[in-house]
Amino acid sequence: MASRTRAATYARRRKRRMSLVEHDLTDAQWFALMEAWGGCAYCGNVADALQKDCMLPISRGGRYTLANVVPACRSCNASKCNTEVTTWLRRKKRDDGAFLLRQVQIAHVIAADC
Repeated sequence: MASRTRAATYARRRKRRMSLVEHDLTDAQWFALMEAWGGCAYCGNVADALQKDCMLPISRGGRYTLANVVPACRSCNASKCNTEVTTWLRRKKRDDGAFLLRQVQIAHVIAADC
């Protein structure tokens, strides 16, 4: 019973945080992000359904914007949890600089197109 209470508390807090910020990621931008990355932005997985992952988590002040969202597989999204993207990438021994450069390039191209 306690886990349900914890889950409900978490859900209420997330809903409140989500309502306090303005999210401006459009469906067209989301589909363009998925196409540009060609799979999970972190591991490249193309087999699983992709989820919107905030590089700066909502719990830390992030929001759903073109500059903050990347497509992620369920495994990477769950592993990253509410960790900032650079910290998580370094822990996973992945090149955070190359990831950030690609993310900025993709976001600029999509912003110019949409």
